Amino acid sequence: MRYLMMFAALTLAACVEEPETGAEIFATECAGCHGADARGDGPYARGLDTVPPDLTTIASRNGGVFPRDQVMSTIDGLQRDAHFSVAMPEFGAGDLGATVIVEENGLGTPVPTKLLLLTDYIELLQREG
Repeated sequence: MRYLMMFAALTLAACVEEPETGAEIFATECAGCHGADARGDGPYARGLDTVPPDLTTIASRNGGVFPRDQVMSTIDGLQRDAHFSVAMPEFGAGDLGATVIVEENGLGTPVPTKLLLLTDYIELLQREG
């Protein structure tokens, strides 16, 4: 019986997927419109009424500061201005994975893992504009 329980535990552990990286999530979910280099020139961008923005210049367009909360809200679909294309999916309506607690100023906020990984990746892409 003990061996059966160990086998079951090992089988369950093998079924647990490793978390994706932000780069992998971007390549799968975002590069079609925003491009592999995140500059807004993906293969699907040509057919859109609104050109996808260059995601490598978010910080430079925001006075040199990367607006993490705003980026996460945009990806999630919670906060979008009128200029956003309806082609931009609301990723929060889908499965963004398990949540982790992100603490800021003593407040813990649950954030989906994939949303956090994707935001971190986009922040890494920032360049001087």
